[in-house]
Amino acid sequence: MIRSLYTGTTGMNAMQLSIDVIANNLANVSTTGFKRSTTNFEDLLYETIKVPGGQTSSDTQSPTGILVGLGVGTGAVEKIFSQGPLTQTSNPLDIAIQGSGFFQIQMPDGTTAYTRAGNFQTDSNGRVTTPDGYVLLPAITIPEGANSITISSTGVVSAILAGATASTQLGTIQLANFINNPGLTAIGDNLFLPTDASGTASTGNPGENSYGTLAQTFLESSNVNIVQEMANMITAQRAYEINSKSITTSNEMMQTTNGLIT
Repeated sequence: MIRSLYTGTTGMNAMQLSIDVIANNLANVSTTGFKRSTTNFEDLLYETIKVPGGQTSSDTQSPTGILVGLGVGTGAVEKIFSQGPLTQTSNPLDIAIQGSGFFQIQMPDGTTAYTRAGNFQTDSNGRVTTPDGYVLLPAITIPEGANSITISSTGVVSAILAGATASTQLGTIQLANFINNPGLTAIGDNLFLPTDASGTASTGNPGENSYGTLAQTFLESSNVNIVQEMANMITAQRAYEINSKSITTSNEMMQTTNGLIT
């Protein structure tokens, strides 16, 4: 009964973490480029009371043994990088990636971060940046007075400059890919950093090899499915209640046993 108390506690802790992950998914249901997370659980060590295959007599063996589990633990909280739905906007600097790839962003310390959120703007120098002012790489500058900005599906950025009638190419947006996207570290602000688990970034032009294409005046919405998350929340809530019930039941059994002793 003491064992079941601790086992039930691990179950409650696991379901609480699951609710935390689901709550974060739901909170970011409208976040541009957000990728939902899922919680993976694994059973803990087992107490071996009888070894499977142990001798029960001189010529017989136990076919199964007795192994009592000691609860559940969290194996991983994994980001799911499935494509989110595209939403059309009227902003020429809104860009969605159709397929695999990340935009490259220069951080204030000079390192490169990566994002799926393509809601770009321009700073006082005309550089294309994130809403937080982090510069898109390779750097692209929109000259003052430029209009009719176009971004092709292969990343070529063009505009008609002041006093001109023909379009001028301003640069090319490149994308980055990783061998293992779930190995990236989320740092907030829709940004990710590479780790040893993700591998290093490989870069290339949109539409080439395994890189996705770009869609101008579109944004990739969050890939959170509200109905699915609500169903997951109900399941986690019920599992939490059942685990708390096992603790209550164990406590009642201990009280009964204690009553017999006294």
